[in-house]
Amino acid sequence: MQSGGDIEQDLTPLADCKLCKYQETLLPAGSCKPGDCCVAAASGRQIDRFFRSHPGLAAEYTHDEFWERRAIAARYLPTNHLKPMLIDPDEAVRRVLAYRIPLEWLPELISDTDREVRITVADRLPAEQLELMANDPDYLVRVYVAKRLPHGRLFRLVADPDNQVRRTVVERIPSVSLGLMANDADVAIRRIVAQRMDEEDLNIVSRDQDWTVRYEAALRAGPALLQQMLDDSEEDVRLIARQRLDALTNEIIEHE
Repeated sequence: MQSGGDIEQDLTPLADCKLCKYQETLLPAGSCKPGDCCVAAASGRQIDRFFRSHPGLAAEYTHDEFWERRAIAARYLPTNHLKPMLIDPDEAVRRVLAYRIPLEWLPELISDTDREVRITVADRLPAEQLELMANDPDYLVRVYVAKRLPHGRLFRLVADPDNQVRRTVVERIPSVSLGLMANDADVAIRRIVAQRMDEEDLNIVSRDQDWTVRYEAALRAGPALLQQMLDDSEEDVRLIARQRLDALTNEIIEHE
């Protein structure tokens, strides 16, 4: 038998039902329960269970002094109650709103001070409005923008200061525009350029300072460019150029 000192203490937050406005209504009816389904407790789990059971009461808590109570209430509010909460001082509340509000309200959160709010906006904003966020100060917001911008508008991010943004761009930009990124400072990005570029444009990257980029070019180059790459300074590039040139030559002979 455990001694009194070994008994595990129950740390479940409990509110004082005597101070609750539902003590004579919901409590006697069993519609709320201390430690389990309670809007007055400092417990997100209990508050969420309360609003899940009583979503119609959420509107009474849009100005509650406890940020978590407001944030959870926002999940259950009808849409027509959400707009006044867009200026809520707590980012957790605004993050909920960014997921729930109609698309036409999202521009009001484009310049929100919280990064997560703006990421959600960038993930939901109609594509034709995304350029409004192309200069966001946070690189991760711009990554989301780059993932969703129409292909023909991606050129404005080809020189973004962040590598992750540019990597997203280089994977989506039309192949005819890849030349804009052929001199990118990140070799990984230049390799993707070589992997995606149209064959007739590969000469642009065939003399790249990094041999792995040139190798990628040799994997896709046509006979004329492969002939030039037989003199590459890197043995692996010369070898793949020779192998591919021989293979292409054999294919031509077989079809004659």
